[in-house]
Amino acid sequence: MIKIYHNPRCSKSREGLSFLSETTQDFEIAEYLKNGISTKNIQEITSKMNCSAEEIIRRQEPDFKDFYKGKKLSEEEWIQAIVNHPKLLQRPIIVTEKSAIIARPANVMTKII
Repeated sequence: MIKIYHNPRCSKSREGLSFLSETTQDFEIAEYLKNGISTKNIQEITSKMNCSAEEIIRRQEPDFKDFYKGKKLSEEEWIQAIVNHPKLLQRPIIVTEKSAIIARPANVMTKII
């Protein structure tokens, strides 16, 4: 099953959802701003992307600038930062059984779906 971490207010996320809808019907929408995101979900994303939690942070977000800019945090602290401030998560993120990708532009999804 494919999962999209989606923010309905984000044009790039809406574009990704539209692309996914045109490509397959077998997917789940995770509205992480509304429902939150768990440590386990973030660890799954970073593991499948082969990256650190810091690499999936949106650095232009006010929460990043207000709370984290210039700080050196551990992997666990970056994960907790995303849990505490889900707006920090890049979007949209597409997760499949074997991999994950930040889907910008939307057509990069063709690499994993």
